[in-house]
Amino acid sequence: CSKMAAPAAARCVRKFWGPRGGPCPLRAFTTIIPRVSQVDNSSDFLGNVPHRRHPGVLHLRSVRLPAELVKAAQLLVEQSTVHGLKDQVVALTNYLWSRKRPLEASELQMRGQQLEQQLREKVQPRTADASSPLTDAEEEKLQRRVLNRLRKTTYHWEALRYTDELSLVYMAARLDGGFAAVSRAFHEIQKRVPAFAPRTLLDFGSGTGSVSWAAHGAWGQTLHEYLCVDSSAPMLALAQRLLQGGSESPQAPLFPGVYFRQFLPVSPKVKFDLVVSAFSLNELPSLAERRETIRTLWRKTDGFLVLVENGTKEGHQMLMEAREIVLGGGDKVAHDPREAHVFAPCPHHLPCPRLNPERPLPCNYLQAYHPLPFRWNPELKEELFSFLILRRGPGAGEEPWPRITQAVLGRAQHVHCHLCCADGSLQHTVITARRHGRDLYRCARLSHWGDRLPVTMPPGDAVPGE
Repeated sequence: CSKMAAPAAARCVRKFWGPRGGPCPLRAFTTIIPRVSQVDNSSDFLGNVPHRRHPGVLHLRSVRLPAELVKAAQLLVEQSTVHGLKDQVVALTNYLWSRKRPLEASELQMRGQQLEQQLREKVQPRTADASSPLTDAEEEKLQRRVLNRLRKTTYHWEALRYTDELSLVYMAARLDGGFAAVSRAFHEIQKRVPAFAPRTLLDFGSGTGSVSWAAHGAWGQTLHEYLCVDSSAPMLALAQRLLQGGSESPQAPLFPGVYFRQFLPVSPKVKFDLVVSAFSLNELPSLAERRETIRTLWRKTDGFLVLVENGTKEGHQMLMEAREIVLGGGDKVAHDPREAHVFAPCPHHLPCPRLNPERPLPCNYLQAYHPLPFRWNPELKEELFSFLILRRGPGAGEEPWPRITQAVLGRAQHVHCHLCCADGSLQHTVITARRHGRDLYRCARLSHWGDRLPVTMPPGDAVPGE
């Protein structure tokens, strides 16, 4: 996928909710792609709002860390005794990006059996006559070959132990990018549900506390409790120091109501308006633990559950696992009768069309951000991430607009859009002003990767694209 060009200025796109504070009348914007009826441009459905701020715009042009957080991170680095910080940051970044899920014991056993069969056929070829069995020495040699081949071809997952030094390296490597990705996910909720005003937040795998900082920037006026849960005591201590401005001595936090714990609350009655897990699912050692953790987080969700992972195949597939777990239900105790609804990025509850067994592709998005001002960082970077937002309730009244899944390609008098649609299909659509109307054409041309295109695509009228 080609990357979008991120401008160096402008912090975010201003929210649009009509000239008088109410939702814009969008029914006149209904059309079909690619069998599209002409949009009635005389209806003036956009009002005084320019096309670049049409109601499907969700991208943020660039994200900046809060100035207090930047100063605290710089102070911690200046006070540290870590040698070769730049090289360690690069090494940790590459390792985290290439990290895979731990292999399940059943899958490892199956691979071993297949490999043993292949090697056995080479040593002991099948013939019409029954071949003589291998000797004990030959059998032992065969087993050693199987184990050696498995070690070379199997990804070895191991848990990361965050010491004081590794926690600081992680902060220097991931504080800014993680903050940018979470901010983009929160912006989706802010833009589409402006009435949502959370009072409580649960951050599972809180790490440096970037989720709390992003949530404070989005809903700081209403949030009064931020519960940060992380199994690493050094990481929690680092997050607390960042909240105190980087000072070693106890100081008043830069914003109140933040609590740190190493374990999730046990009681199922304790629920939170907003529950987040960012870049944490791959820290769990098995599929069984991931399933149980997702179920626990969903039980504690009263409003939105936000999951963010690396924009890789592994990250996307872990999110799709979580999506299936929540939508499938299966809780023995009905802690909350409200059903689950996929809020973003999927415009449907159907299987992800990008999980093609022959050619699986990650569903990911780009967010530009200003990194921590260390000497090795450029002025602007981009975070490639995948995210999933689940909501309590049926999601009635939400428009099933298609999601733009790649960079929009503008050409002479036409524009290419790759869309994930409400019928569960992927579409490659070419939009022109002559066929689809000037307003839709201009809105599509000024949209970005991750935006929603405000058109309605009735089932049965979609034509497979990709």
